[in-house]
Amino acid sequence: MRIRLDPFTLILLGAVVLASVLPAQGSIARVLGVVASAGVALLFFIHGAALSREQIRAGSTHWRLHLLIASLTFVVFPLVVLPIGALAPVLIPEDLALGFLYLGVLPSAVSSSIAFTAMAKGNVPAAICSAAASNVFGMMLTPLLLVLLVSTTGDGGFDVLGALRDIVLQLLLPFAIGHLLRPKLGPWLDRHPGFSSRYDQGVILLIVYVAFSQSVVGGLWDQLPVTAILIAIALCLLLLGLVIGLAMILSRRLKLPLDDEIAAVFCGSKKSLASGLPMAKVLFAGHPGFGMIVLPIMCYNQIQIIVGAVLARRYLKHASRLRG
Repeated sequence: MRIRLDPFTLILLGAVVLASVLPAQGSIARVLGVVASAGVALLFFIHGAALSREQIRAGSTHWRLHLLIASLTFVVFPLVVLPIGALAPVLIPEDLALGFLYLGVLPSAVSSSIAFTAMAKGNVPAAICSAAASNVFGMMLTPLLLVLLVSTTGDGGFDVLGALRDIVLQLLLPFAIGHLLRPKLGPWLDRHPGFSSRYDQGVILLIVYVAFSQSVVGGLWDQLPVTAILIAIALCLLLLGLVIGLAMILSRRLKLPLDDEIAAVFCGSKKSLASGLPMAKVLFAGHPGFGMIVLPIMCYNQIQIIVGAVLARRYLKHASRLRG
């Protein structure tokens, strides 16, 4: 079986290489930083306008499934990543360890969760409802949980009030305004479904280039040895495997049907790059180790896509045998 890299991941890697060879500096870096911040606010405005209330209602009665997915995303995953903080600074740099804590508190990935659930013939309406709700509530839960994890590991350098203020002003407010304008903007967005995803990708590429430019100028590659990168990849694999295994075990303990188990596995184990990088831009604005902080998200994103594709095919075969 051939394993292919997601094309967008290759473009992301290209942005990292470009930032390493030709980093933005001085006034150019400042201008790009402002553009990226404005782009993040517009991104959440578009997400608010695109969120259909019918999608929220669809599948909302599956309360046990939604509770399981929310618990995996915002309780189990944060607890699983917590011990990684103990690896710093001996095995991995402190900013990389912070990146794993941040990865653990991110909401579920919407597009890939739904796509893999559909591919495996799982409960798609419930997956849509859970993934959308995860991202809406994640705008507040992510910074709060991050503060809790960081305080547990003893790092007192996180500006709690500043982070919450920026989340409200740059993410929640644009999202709410966009959703209020859904009756006017929604029909156009529904007719052009590719616009939102292309815009998301453009903003993410800009954030990655600006972030890694800042970090490269600050000596990122001198502070990040190859062994730390390999450990980060191994940790991403371990985290994904643990959460998928727990999702399967808990789904079967709750006696959920197979289509609900599929939704729980994919929605509960996925972490959102599309929300994670823009939120990181707000939460860690000006942090010299930003590039190292977002590295776990980028590694985990590609791994979850590869593993998700394999797992979806296996679930599909299993479902076909049961129905046949």
